[in-house]
Amino acid sequence: MSRTFIVCSDLSFSWPDDTPVFDGLSFTVGGGRTGLVAPNGAGKSTLLKLIAGEYRPARGTVTVEGELGYLPQSLPFAGDLSVAEVLGVAPVIAAIDAVESGDAAEEHFTTIGNDWDIEERTRAQLDRLGLGHLSFTRPLHTLSGGQAISLGLAGLLLRRPDVLLLDEPTNNLDLDARRRLYAVLEEWKGCLLLVSHDRELLDRMDRIAELDRGSVRFFGGGYTAYEEAVEAERDVAEKNIRSAEQDLKREKRELQQARERAERRAGNAARNLKNAGLPRIFAGNMKRGAQESAGRSGQVHAARVDDARARLDEAGRALREDQKLSLRLPETNVPAGRTVFLGEGIKVRLGDREVFAGNGVDLAVRGPERIALTGPNGSGKSTLLRVVNGDLEPEEGRIQRADGRIAHLSQRLDLLDLDRTVAENLAAFAPAMPQPDRMNLLARFLFRGQRAHLPVGVLSGGERLRATLACVLCAEPAPQLLLLDEPTNNLDLVGVGQLENALTAYEGAFVVVSHDERFLDRIGVNRRIELREGELREM
Repeated sequence: MSRTFIVCSDLSFSWPDDTPVFDGLSFTVGGGRTGLVAPNGAGKSTLLKLIAGEYRPARGTVTVEGELGYLPQSLPFAGDLSVAEVLGVAPVIAAIDAVESGDAAEEHFTTIGNDWDIEERTRAQLDRLGLGHLSFTRPLHTLSGGQAISLGLAGLLLRRPDVLLLDEPTNNLDLDARRRLYAVLEEWKGCLLLVSHDRELLDRMDRIAELDRGSVRFFGGGYTAYEEAVEAERDVAEKNIRSAEQDLKREKRELQQARERAERRAGNAARNLKNAGLPRIFAGNMKRGAQESAGRSGQVHAARVDDARARLDEAGRALREDQKLSLRLPETNVPAGRTVFLGEGIKVRLGDREVFAGNGVDLAVRGPERIALTGPNGSGKSTLLRVVNGDLEPEEGRIQRADGRIAHLSQRLDLLDLDRTVAENLAAFAPAMPQPDRMNLLARFLFRGQRAHLPVGVLSGGERLRATLACVLCAEPAPQLLLLDEPTNNLDLVGVGQLENALTAYEGAFVVVSHDERFLDRIGVNRRIELREGELREM
């Protein structure tokens, strides 16, 4: 029998405004690889934080057997930390260096313990994740988002945990980095519980755990097997609904027919009694008997109608209600010959590193171009988008931007005020938009009712992305150029499809950074450029 690593018993949790997330949730997770799936906002990241001990439940208990390692969506590290500090090996490496320099202080040996091979083990772990070239002294803020995620995972693996919690671990990873991550996780021997919208990664899981309507159900196999099981359940539920609807119609029809028959019998009996000349008391008894018989028949049919209606309600509850994002981008039109952005000889330095090689890079965006910007992690894609948007001034180069707004969706989702509600943030981005229109807009982004008044800081990664999309894309005036940096990160698969449809209909220009080839194919990209080793090349 599989060893049990995680036990959640009667778990209840609410946000500070009393919005419930879980109520009486109980489940266990054994060894092997488990993928946790649910729509955005269902509480996947919150559940991982409860298991990791970052949140305390209002009721219930969480028990974890063995050492736990947790990788959140956003690494909780200051940008000025070094690679060694993020990995947690800086004190041991410093103590080894001191001993090798002749300092035999007892505290150095205490710090080192049995980790004399820490540098070799660390280098081996970094190599496995494609980070072997990083210096131990390099600051975290000079790394790309994908490199930072891989670095955080390397730090966890160095601790050799028994239980590993990963929240969207492939976000921002390029294709090579994803494949390295897949290989590392396939070798994992302990308990892995991960949240992801990466279908390929989920297909490599031993089982899928579905968080749905306050409970967790387990399905054997990867995501494809889970989808097949869910589709089969949906087919059965829809068949049961159709059958229950037919039963309800039949029972209602039979009830009406029974009432009509009873009324006819009562009328005929009254006429017959009158014509028969029977005594009044005898006629009254017969009339009451007929009425009682009709009443009993009506009650039987009414009870059958109630039963049929209950079966229909039960069949309806078994049918999943998928919330769908209604995403429409603002109407804008960019003439084919217009230069929206022109950059020549762009040079940028981050710390002591030149991001772009030689004489810098040139980039022109003309008309309603649909550009995919690709390249390995750390090549400078996000940096180039910041230059285009004006968030980062280049050290050298000429920049020309057309009149009109540029909308930039950063992969770090750091544009919104975390203390303000979703509605307050949208009001700041679109102050001229009438309040009812803002609430309707947020409802299309699945922020309905009280969810529109939650602080951004308590939202899940997927919800924060939806809120940022609403504010950035629908701010005034309508953008002529969209800069999208890994826009599908944290979006559930239904949301990704809606974003694909919206971008397909958009008539402005966009530059999108993504490692999701399926997504790029579906949004009608007509130009591809690759940033590699400091050079920008047309593909």
